[in-house]
Amino acid sequence: MAAFFPDSAAARDALDTVGLDFEAMPAESALAAGTAWSEYRRSGGSRKRVIADFLIGAHAIGSADRLLTRDRGFYRSYFSGLEIFDPS
Repeated sequence: MAAFFPDSAAARDALDTVGLDFEAMPAESALAAGTAWSEYRRSGGSRKRVIADFLIGAHAIGSADRLLTRDRGFYRSYFSGLEIFDPS
């Protein structure tokens, strides 16, 4: 999202305005992402999905109350306990 601002200071100001902050990913979430990615690849998943997709899902399930995404099927398949909010 920083690409939509003239510089990193403006992006940081916007994050502060809406009350968002950065947080390190807990080791448990990172490990869960790796496990889910391995399951995906073992079940025939292509390299179309990158590990970042799994890091997002694992971080959301461990640190958030829901995930804003239009990609409901993927996240429900690999993160069944994750509440999905679809903006469409």
